[in-house]
Amino acid sequence: MSIYTGKKTLVTGASAGIGYALAEELAERGSEVIITARRQDRLEELARKIEHAGGTVHIFLEDLSQPGSGRKLYDRVKSAGLQVDLLINNAGYGRWGDLTSHDREDYAKMLQLNVTTLTDLCHLYLPDMVAQGGGGIINVGSMASLSPIPYASVYSSSKAYVLMFSEAIRYEYQDRGVKVMALLPGGTQSEFARVATEKSEKLTKRNQKREGSAAGGALQTSQEVAVECLDAFEKNKQYVLCGSRNRFLYNLTKFMSRQRVLEMTGGMFRKIAG
Repeated sequence: MSIYTGKKTLVTGASAGIGYALAEELAERGSEVIITARRQDRLEELARKIEHAGGTVHIFLEDLSQPGSGRKLYDRVKSAGLQVDLLINNAGYGRWGDLTSHDREDYAKMLQLNVTTLTDLCHLYLPDMVAQGGGGIINVGSMASLSPIPYASVYSSSKAYVLMFSEAIRYEYQDRGVKVMALLPGGTQSEFARVATEKSEKLTKRNQKREGSAAGGALQTSQEVAVECLDAFEKNKQYVLCGSRNRFLYNLTKFMSRQRVLEMTGGMFRKIAG
């Protein structure tokens, strides 16, 4: 029997991409899923698919890029009488370009979503999980958690926080019945690149060319990432870097100086987002 069978899982950012795939995969493995995002039509579409397959799903519409939204979501879920056994902090977005390509308000929303709301939800749900005798948290970082990424500086820094934070609270709560894991996807077939480039006409056109090229074949699907994630969590991994190609590239960087890694990532992202 799957460890997910009969458990209630809250998935943020479930309207597309990895969050959507995780909710589907969790339902298939027997979990009752609680899904949240800003787009009601997408959540309802996902709910219909899960229910058609015999699963149980609850929808909570929430914009987690707003201050106080984590507490608001927590209170709404609790008021509905739903105990959360597994929290998946998947909601997040990035921006590509040099630092001043985007305004401070946009970065503030990104940091609220990628860092502050994620931290708030962990802070709110950890005491509940300890009190109920156990639980789990999966925080979605990125391959960008592992090194600085020029032309995605704020995004990569926010995801570095996710990895460090997840590893730290994993240690703090490992003897209190709560498992914590960081998920680090690499390039994935999702809406991420479109959102990251949507405020730049030049980068939007460049991304459209990349999507139409053979390079797109190197990207994992969201479903592949979801399967790797849930399999790794079942094995109580500290973190999982998805994709054999991404693991190979990361292992190469272990033999490089930080300056060389910076030059390599900077050169790659200058072509994509510079």
